[in-house]
Amino acid sequence: MRLTLVALAFGGGLFAGLLLFQELGRRIGVRELERNPAGRGGAGVVEGAVFGLLALLIGFTFSSAATRFDGRRQLIVQEVNAIGTAWLRIDLLPEASQPAIRDGFRRYLDARLAAYGKFPDMSAANVEFANATRAQQDIWARVVAASAAVAPDGDRVRVLIIPALNDMFDIAQARLLAMQMHPHPVIWVMLATMALAGALLAGYGMANGQARNWVYMIGFAGTIAVASYVIMDLEFPRLGLIRVNSFDQALVDVRASMK
Repeated sequence: MRLTLVALAFGGGLFAGLLLFQELGRRIGVRELERNPAGRGGAGVVEGAVFGLLALLIGFTFSSAATRFDGRRQLIVQEVNAIGTAWLRIDLLPEASQPAIRDGFRRYLDARLAAYGKFPDMSAANVEFANATRAQQDIWARVVAASAAVAPDGDRVRVLIIPALNDMFDIAQARLLAMQMHPHPVIWVMLATMALAGALLAGYGMANGQARNWVYMIGFAGTIAVASYVIMDLEFPRLGLIRVNSFDQALVDVRASMK
């Protein structure tokens, strides 16, 4: 919820800044016309270059954010499949070792679900991630010991269950790393700077009018601000309004099937 407020504050602040810079640009344009009515040659070239760069920056940033958003959802699907496969392959191990390993799976998945439910409280989430790591280590040690005790098919069992566990743990790590993949802060600064520069030029271009065109001014500011807000929300899909939490239901369903 805190990030939602930050994103809303960013969007709202950008909206106000864009309106302010349009007004500033308009006043500069009016003064320039009063001094030299024919002295605005070349302004269209500059405006085209700035607005083209702004459009490219917004498009690139939005595309990257949407790609990362879809990638995070795909990782959830992959984790669900990996956990389900590893869970089924426990049947290959000796029956005596299976209850403890299955209990470890339950604790592991409970901890991971609890961690994602703790956001945006990162300290509480990290505690649950640590619990998941301990459960992971316990599962690994028990599976290795149990597969070594299988005779005479120990090698065949290890070939089937060890890679399944590796996939399960690797995807979990990939999800953690994906959560930390965001644009460098310089990108956000550049996006805001180019938007304000575009607003300044837009206001300068509207200086010919007898009165302010509030439809254009609000429309320009609102469009850029909303686009920037959506980009930021996509970058943090567990903390804003746009979320991947619905995909966690697949993990919940897997956990419910672990009887």
